Amino acid sequence: MTSPETDVPGPVRVRFAPAPTGYLHLGSARAALFNWLTARHLGGTFLLRVEDTDLERSRQELIDVVFEALEWMGLDWDETPVLQSTRDGEHQAAVDRLLADGHAYWSDPVPEGDRERTGGRPYDPADRDRDLGPGEGRAVRFRTPDEGTTSWTDLIRGDISFENENIEDFVIRRADGSPTFFVANAVDDQDMAVTHVIRGEDLINVTPKQLLLRTALGYDQPLELGHMPLIVNEQRKKLSKRRDDVSLLDYRDRGFLPEAMVNYLALLGWGLPDGSEIRLDPLRELPPLFDIRDVNDSSAFFDTKKLRFVNAEHLRALGVAEFAERSQSYFEAQPWADRFHAGTFGRMAAEVQTRVETLSEVPGYVDFLFLPDPEIDEASWTKAMVADAPAWLDAVIAAAEDWPWEAAQLHERTFALCEEVGASRKKFQAPIRVAITGRSVGPPLFESMEVLGRDEVLRRLRSARERLGDGS
Repeated sequence: MTSPETDVPGPVRVRFAPAPTGYLHLGSARAALFNWLTARHLGGTFLLRVEDTDLERSRQELIDVVFEALEWMGLDWDETPVLQSTRDGEHQAAVDRLLADGHAYWSDPVPEGDRERTGGRPYDPADRDRDLGPGEGRAVRFRTPDEGTTSWTDLIRGDISFENENIEDFVIRRADGSPTFFVANAVDDQDMAVTHVIRGEDLINVTPKQLLLRTALGYDQPLELGHMPLIVNEQRKKLSKRRDDVSLLDYRDRGFLPEAMVNYLALLGWGLPDGSEIRLDPLRELPPLFDIRDVNDSSAFFDTKKLRFVNAEHLRALGVAEFAERSQSYFEAQPWADRFHAGTFGRMAAEVQTRVETLSEVPGYVDFLFLPDPEIDEASWTKAMVADAPAWLDAVIAAAEDWPWEAAQLHERTFALCEEVGASRKKFQAPIRVAITGRSVGPPLFESMEVLGRDEVLRRLRSARERLGDGS
């Protein structure tokens, strides 16, 4: 049956076809997500095909990165992944068939210095009629029709049309004997019964070539095509690995949650119907709402600040125990990991959870709990240790010996002492905080004091006081 949301008869089959480059680009991650959402929205099948025909990129460890990234996002595929490199026989057979049917021909390369006679082309169109056969340096080119147009109605961009006379006779088998991307994709999409091809707009110029190949090969399965807008940086330039952070798994390592990344990527070029931004369970909540036809055709700005906001909202929504559990691996990478104690962190986790935007920030908020001595931030020290700081620390050290050691009581007693000496609360607590934690920003002071314990707090206060000497 044809769904009211697609013109393709029969079951919907959507594919994601990345090349293994050693990382999954953010643009590819969004393409995977939009394909997955389309399949789930239409009740179809999500297929994974790895385009590993580049021999330098066909190593298993590079392919595994693709699987790892998709699994981290939670995007499950429905059938055994297809490695394009295993289908060379089918691709070669298609080229041979095109040659036999007159839709392709052998062609000699034209040296760069001799291309004036061919209108700048790297091949001579006259090769069409020379009936050449295989030979050293020769490639097989598709015989593009001289007349007519190749058109389609794009799911995102509407009607797109190319004049065939403006499409070169493109290579479908290289001089080294390997089939090209154009023919491999056309053949594999047909054999995998793909009904929807959803990919980046940078591949629009590839599409007429693949459609011409499909026609020449006699493929009549309807194909829906959608070309997503590119993701750009702050300068409105396409994201580039040379100048931008584009690896999906790098964001995982920096402490972004997979559900937050999925949530944010879904907003790049598409928006929730109600205008909201946060979906805490996006893989469950988004498929019923997503329609590829609602994707905008304008470039999508990858805003790291917005991503951090989305991630922070997802962090806040976690239960405290889950937040602590997800933070665990970031403690394991610290030089003081052997001193880490989950129970101690658990007492502070709720306070930290409301302050961080990524999991990688968590250790920096609580390292003072596990270091033998706090690492002093000199700028914080200079700002906090004003002229009255030595006297204030002396007063706290003397009084704290008898204070009840509970956060609320520590709060009350500290500020009562503050009033006695006639200081402002902000200035009075600053040297205490820096002496205990090493910096001026962090978890609540009195909860930190409670967790550290009386003896350790007093030791650190005395150490700071000693460092101050007779002055500030």
